[in-house]
Amino acid sequence: MAHDLLLFARQLLHNPSQIAAISPSSRFLARAMAYGLGPQTGPVVEFGPGTGQLTKGILAAGVAPKNLTLFEMSADFTHLLQSRFEGVTVHRAGAQLAANFVPLGSVGAVVSGLPLLSMPEAVVQSILTAAFDVLRPNGVYIQFTYGNRPPIPASVMAKLGIEAAAGQKVWLNVPPARVYYLRRKQGVQTHTD
Repeated sequence: MAHDLLLFARQLLHNPSQIAAISPSSRFLARAMAYGLGPQTGPVVEFGPGTGQLTKGILAAGVAPKNLTLFEMSADFTHLLQSRFEGVTVHRAGAQLAANFVPLGSVGAVVSGLPLLSMPEAVVQSILTAAFDVLRPNGVYIQFTYGNRPPIPASVMAKLGIEAAAGQKVWLNVPPARVYYLRRKQGVQTHTD
């Protein structure tokens, strides 16, 4: 755990816009983010796993390592994840490139620890486009935020035809966080062919 905190602090100092948090996610947030996931979910993709706290929650929920694919931009975090999670696929790549590595329409859930509120709207849109390209029509994008509103600009949600529903508030996280579930609106197809 001390190694994780040290690595997290080093990444925060070197790449604050990629981290945008004051500490790694708690096990309570990891459990809330993985709620409802399991073997029945099929393939799961995680964006921005960092030290792997959410990854642990996803695996603990019953998702098989072979069904979990991680996208992480930090070389240090990527190395840590590869050594820590045997059988999990780890790509050192941005989330917006997910469709280059994962078959379109094949994923049951995308779990994101990315600091979307600190990113430009165009980047957020490209990340969500990639997520919904790889998600099945009934798939879900799970994101947390520290604020009281959805972590996605309304204009991006409207453009992509997705809607957000608030989930659990996790008080035992620093700072407290809210889970959101994003899904396609009925009849909307967002795959880019």
